[in-house]
Amino acid sequence: MKELRFTLEEPAKRNFGAAKKNKRETGSDYEEKAAGFLQSCGYTILEKNYRIRTGEIDLIVRDRKYLVFCEVKYRADKRVDTALEAVDQKKQMKIINTARYYLMRHPSLENLLIRFDVIGINRYGHIEHIQNAFEE
Repeated sequence: MKELRFTLEEPAKRNFGAAKKNKRETGSDYEEKAAGFLQSCGYTILEKNYRIRTGEIDLIVRDRKYLVFCEVKYRADKRVDTALEAVDQKKQMKIINTARYYLMRHPSLENLLIRFDVIGINRYGHIEHIQNAFEE
């Protein structure tokens, strides 16, 4: 029998009946963290979780003369590929095509320079922002 000890300084963390978050909920949490990070760097958030039938973009932001389409990746395990590696060519094409559709629907933004960034967040909350991670 395993003995459990609790102290007043460190109460036991009990999670009775709490449901584990699904991937979409976890992703939304980290997308919010990424949005907060970008805002603290002076970016303006235009859209969160922009979705069309054929794709989605986690964050669409404005960085002075740039319209930036951001993919947010959370990595809990260091042995798993990096955030940038997780955005393979197929995913890049989906993001690019979704960005084209977004621009078609928002012609007032067409004169801005376009950039595709990847934001990686690890299990310790460290944020890695890769500007111009890929090109159209």
